[in-house]
Amino acid sequence: MAHRVLLVDPEGLAPIDDGLAVVFPGPASFTGEDVVELHLHGSPAVLERVFGVLSALGLRPAGPGEFTRRAFTNGKMDLTAAEGLADLIAADGEAQRAQALAQMGGAWSAVIADWQSRLLDALARLEAGIDFVDEDDVPDDVTDSVPEHLALIAREMERHLADGRRGEIIRDGLRVAIVGPPNVGKSTLLNALAGREAVIVSDVPGTTRDIVEVRLDLDGYVVVLADTAGQRQSDDPIEQEGVRRARVRAAESDLRIFVRDSASRVGLETEDLQRPGDILFHNKCDLGDAPENPPNDGVMVVAGSALTGQGLDALIGLLTARVRASAGAGSTLVTRVRHRESLAVAHGAVLRAAALRGAPDLAAEDVRHGLQALARIVGRFDVEQVLDRIFSSFCIGK
Repeated sequence: MAHRVLLVDPEGLAPIDDGLAVVFPGPASFTGEDVVELHLHGSPAVLERVFGVLSALGLRPAGPGEFTRRAFTNGKMDLTAAEGLADLIAADGEAQRAQALAQMGGAWSAVIADWQSRLLDALARLEAGIDFVDEDDVPDDVTDSVPEHLALIAREMERHLADGRRGEIIRDGLRVAIVGPPNVGKSTLLNALAGREAVIVSDVPGTTRDIVEVRLDLDGYVVVLADTAGQRQSDDPIEQEGVRRARVRAAESDLRIFVRDSASRVGLETEDLQRPGDILFHNKCDLGDAPENPPNDGVMVVAGSALTGQGLDALIGLLTARVRASAGAGSTLVTRVRHRESLAVAHGAVLRAAALRGAPDLAAEDVRHGLQALARIVGRFDVEQVLDRIFSSFCIGK
């Protein structure tokens, strides 16, 4: 319940602000501890005075993610739920919001808990077959069904691993590199797609040296566009480094947009970077027709002008279709690289255990390794090395 209160300085009882106080008794609070929220008029003068009084009383500002870390420590949420909350705070698009909310609500935790329960049951059977094989109340076939159960779990894990990185693409955005020779309109195209002057445009070749990123929301999905240095031979060491970084970014991106004007070709400098599904944008078509130069197999072609806007709707349509296809229609649970790495370890361990018929002691050890890898995902085993990195990404005080 919210209470209207008059905040006063204990020293002299001078009024500070007329606001609200909300008390959350533990363990029902967010952190599991006793919590008080003060809702104040947010002027700098009020906040400075309130923080000064609280500091004099022995309190201190919370660090980044400290409240959520306390909630994790007190068992109010596991690590995947905490990461879901961080993703929800940082969500730029509708798909990011929906995915983060599902993870914060325990969708990933429920799947892992089911696997853990079934693996513990398999481990108990394996241990019974090892330690109590001579006991009358332990059937001789106690371990016979374990390999099939483990193989089923391994197949379920494999389906999540083979999701095409959909969760990471939704969370981080589809990475798109704009590539091409100098002065073909790469920076102009980036500004046109962003709808603002995000990067400097100049007729001087080699203006773009470093990588400039812009985030777009396309139909609820986030796309991260990267303008890169023009691909050409240069004696300038700074431009050479820019060209190298551009090639690295292009190779690492999910999609590349190759730009050329009506009088130039993509050239050998970038042909080796082309992959099926990439886009070739014939720019400056307002100055002339697009040249007849068929692209590599699977590369889609759009003709237009970044300056006049011709062809941009078609280009955005292709980008939107690509990010939709990459994100997929169904839900996905693996949203971070650390999830995928730990799940891959668990999958390998369970798969090995399923193949170890007649060796229950070795199979039991692999099942234990699988359980430990799953526990790392939810933060219940050997996770100190990742806690600081995860919680430091929160906004201050959350």
